[in-house]
Amino acid sequence: MIKQIITVHYKKFATGLFWQPLGLGNNARNWAKKLAKNADKKYTLFTEYKSMIGMAASRDGARAGMGSAAAQVANSLSDFVSFLAIFSVDKYFYLVAVRNGIIIRDILIENAEVARKLYTELAALPDWGLLIAPSSWGVPKSQEKNISDLISFYSVAHLKPIGFMKSVLPAAVCAILFILFGVYILSNPVKNTSDSGVNLNTDLAKEYRHQIELKKQEILDKKLAEEAAIESFEYPYDKLPDVMERANLCYKAIAFVMQPIAGWNQTFAKCDGEYVSATFSRDFGTLNDFYEIGGELMPGAIVQQTSENEIIVRVKLPVLQTHSSLEERDGETVARDVATIFQQINTRADISNVSDTILNNGNAETLNVTEISVSSKLMPSEFMYAFKDFNGVYMPSVSWRANTKTWNYEVIIYTK
Repeated sequence: MIKQIITVHYKKFATGLFWQPLGLGNNARNWAKKLAKNADKKYTLFTEYKSMIGMAASRDGARAGMGSAAAQVANSLSDFVSFLAIFSVDKYFYLVAVRNGIIIRDILIENAEVARKLYTELAALPDWGLLIAPSSWGVPKSQEKNISDLISFYSVAHLKPIGFMKSVLPAAVCAILFILFGVYILSNPVKNTSDSGVNLNTDLAKEYRHQIELKKQEILDKKLAEEAAIESFEYPYDKLPDVMERANLCYKAIAFVMQPIAGWNQTFAKCDGEYVSATFSRDFGTLNDFYEIGGELMPGAIVQQTSENEIIVRVKLPVLQTHSSLEERDGETVARDVATIFQQINTRADISNVSDTILNNGNAETLNVTEISVSSKLMPSEFMYAFKDFNGVYMPSVSWRANTKTWNYEVIIYTK
């Protein structure tokens, strides 16, 4: 197995990352920890890019501080929602695939035949906005690009250790050693050592003391800047949409993508942080029927053909205005009050209190969150009305299953 590392502009970049979407309100490091526990591969590093996290393994050659090659390429080709690219890098082939804004493949391949087979399989999917391949491959509608033109020296996404202590401890040790050294220097000022037969230049001593004062002022300025950054930090509950506006938006968005199309059955729809999507299964209709009718009913939608008999339609949600909102009650009280509400309407609710750790300018802070999961026949505006007396409420997702005619809600409440 080759190391998943490429060198561009005399700098090493990591490839072969495992990319996953990062939901609204999720902490990147915590989400990486959860995924790493359930993954077969031993991931030790992660990076965050837009609404995704990518995880890498040290045994593949990845190291903390390395930039992600896929993030660099995606950033350079940000004008394309979906693109498929393969580059010749030294004696290997580097493949990057971005689908609807999500990195789905990121891999360095040693064998040309294997690389071409994987590229051909992915290229068969519809609606690629851009195809990049070596001109010698003769891929229709593709163009050849040099990866050095898409990757700059400065990285947009750096790898960090998944374990918090692995990330913080080295920096903390260095800081302590620096402070101890400074204390030693400041407690032993430069003085005349003529008794030992050495004459110290007076101007040099003054300049040395001046440099020490400048360093002390630099440390003080840095501390003040860090304190100011902490004060201006935005927490997840500082940017929450109105509960009922969010509910109505998701309801209308699901109704928009769940259009009746002859010969195709609506099976599932979901509204999450940024997109609404719907899944259709084929009955007697054809793919051309779907594209022709669906294109008229859902203009601007992204269509993903997962197979001959299944299609997913995806639409980006409009951005709602946000405000700061935090529940003043503690988690136990909130969980009990929510449970009481659903007991009164004889509805089962899965409720749990969790701690979400976020990094605020390098400092770890813990947020208290009450998570609620409910299946209901109530439409979104009716269901979310149950939370009218709570603050800090957000609905990360709601989905609809056509076969059971049931809504599935995921709701979180930020508590004190």
